[in-house]
Amino acid sequence: MYLRTSKKSNKDMSLHDPIGQDKEGNEISLIDILKSDQPDLVEKIQTSMEIAKVFKYIDLLDEREKEVIVKRYGLNELDELTQREIAKELNISRSYVSRIEKRALMKNVSCLLS
Repeated sequence: MYLRTSKKSNKDMSLHDPIGQDKEGNEISLIDILKSDQPDLVEKIQTSMEIAKVFKYIDLLDEREKEVIVKRYGLNELDELTQREIAKELNISRSYVSRIEKRALMKNVSCLLS
C-alpha cells in the first residue's frame, strides 16, 4: 500500500499527493478521503449568500410556494425535506410539489434577471 511505503521511508507526504484511483480510474488523494466534522467554509458562505437572495424575493411568492421553498431548502433553520416528504405533509402529490417548486424558482430567476 502506498501509505505504508511512504511511512517507512520517512518522506513527507502532502494531503494532495496521489494515493490511488477510484472505481472510475480518477486519481484520488488523501484529502479526498478524509472526512471533516466541520462544514466547508466556502460552501457555507455560498449557501448563506444564496439564502439571502431567496429571502430578498420570497415576498413575491404565494403562501404555498413559500411553504414549499422553505421546507425544500431548509430555510428558517428547518431541515431540508424531499419533495415526497413535503407532499405527504401538505397532502398533495409529489409531482405537484415539484411544479410549485419550479414555479417559485422561476419567479425568483425572472426577478434576478430584471
